[in-house]
Amino acid sequence: MRIVKEAEERKSEILDAAEELFAAKGYERTSTGDILERVGIARGTLYYHFKSKEDILDALIERINGTLIAGAKKVAEDQSIPVVERIVRTIMSMKVDSGEDTIGHEVIQQVHKPQNALMHQKMQQSLLDGVVPVLAGLVEEGNAQGVFHTGFPLETTEMLVLYAVTVFDDRFQQTPGQMKKRVQAFIHHTEKLLGAKEGSMTAPMTRIFQQGF
Repeated sequence: MRIVKEAEERKSEILDAAEELFAAKGYERTSTGDILERVGIARGTLYYHFKSKEDILDALIERINGTLIAGAKKVAEDQSIPVVERIVRTIMSMKVDSGEDTIGHEVIQQVHKPQNALMHQKMQQSLLDGVVPVLAGLVEEGNAQGVFHTGFPLETTEMLVLYAVTVFDDRFQQTPGQMKKRVQAFIHHTEKLLGAKEGSMTAPMTRIFQQGF
């Protein structure tokens, strides 16, 4: 049991060092040698835990997603906040690349590069798998309260989130006018799909996009 614990601690140290170096030097300019030097380990120890620098990046993505999903669950479980507001805050909690100080910023920037499309897809799918059930639970709660009226909480949530992460992705080039129109349409159809009162989600959802969804 002690060996397993030490292995996990060493793996965490490697990831911490890699994230710091990716942020300071950039992913492409960081070598495995840099990571070895920062942690103070032999190359064989590094390769025991990770096969390559790309493998380290994959592990960082998994760790970041885990943190985001945990945060989303914490927001969703706060019964002191109205369910519509919790849905908005849960979506906002998934925003990880709005500034230099956000968690994993350099990692996310790397993932968004065109040559890393598969990695980007993997990160989105991981987030969807973790967050969609959380949001679907909120929709079910809204159904029970009479705020929403949909017979397909999970499926409706999947549709909305898949559309949002695709059309409002930073890599999807669009003019301010196009963005404004898509935001208005998204809010309108979100209310329709959830069976919410017209206009009830306009203010909180507009706030998401103003803060940079």
